[in-house]
Amino acid sequence: MKQTVGRFAPTPSGRMHLGNLFCAELAWLAAKKEGGTMVLRIEDLDPQRSRKEFANIMQQELIWFGLTWEQGGDLGGEHPPYCQSQCGDIYRQALQQLQSKQLVYPCFCSRAELHAANAPHLSDGRYLYAGTCRNLTLQEQQQKAKEKHPAMRVRVPDVEISFCDLLYGQQGENLAQEAGDFLICRADGVFAYQLAVVVDDLRMGVTQVVRGRDLLGSTPRQIWLAQQLGAQQIPTYGHIPLLLDQNGDRLSKRDGALSLDNLRSRYTAEQILGKLAWLAGLIDRPEPASLPELIAEFSWEKLPKQDICIPNGLF
Repeated sequence: MKQTVGRFAPTPSGRMHLGNLFCAELAWLAAKKEGGTMVLRIEDLDPQRSRKEFANIMQQELIWFGLTWEQGGDLGGEHPPYCQSQCGDIYRQALQQLQSKQLVYPCFCSRAELHAANAPHLSDGRYLYAGTCRNLTLQEQQQKAKEKHPAMRVRVPDVEISFCDLLYGQQGENLAQEAGDFLICRADGVFAYQLAVVVDDLRMGVTQVVRGRDLLGSTPRQIWLAQQLGAQQIPTYGHIPLLLDQNGDRLSKRDGALSLDNLRSRYTAEQILGKLAWLAGLIDRPEPASLPELIAEFSWEKLPKQDICIPNGLF
């Protein structure tokens, strides 16, 4: 049986907050419970949002908590690069592979056109691409390209992609009806998250992806992309509930009170990790706990499926 390889994949657009740490802790525990290793990948795809200094601070903070990794980050490893901003050639090769299967087409739609009032939306408010550019002739594509540089979309089939989530159980999505033709490269040349994350998980040998349940809906299209790119093994996926503040809002990197630099000045690593483990249902009381202790306590059956509101006064 292949060794479990988990991963951290932070975006260095600001300082980490408690929700980021919650995900990192559970991803680490899930991998270590199976005797596995961890990869640290810096998801700095967007040069306008990402900063090297935040990537450096994230590594320092993870180490302070004892959430170490076996490959990636400044440590390096056998599957470089570990920063997505350095992987343009690798993503281009994947794009060419999809193009060779005639799965890619240029999209010239503007942002305003994409969000027009008559555009189809799903019940949860997500946008479903109407296929405006799907069947343009080569001549029409060439004419439009004179006026606007296109984004690139994949042409998804009318198929159901199913998987068993480690927490939420059986999940599925009809790609044509619920995902639509999605972007894999923006008009400015920045590769989309959907493509980059699939390519990187495959080439880094990631076998287990633990991330927030807000990304649950992305998984079927990522599995399909992996299949089109010839994946020999698809990772298992475990989506976890989100941490919410006292108002029931998602945490953000603008929430200074729950930023890690603020919390580290007031608590030890074991105190913070123990409180988070308690919120996750792994231990009975919000008391200090070491990572080795928490490995023994980790179980997917213990995790709640509902998002978790941080009680007032816990931090």
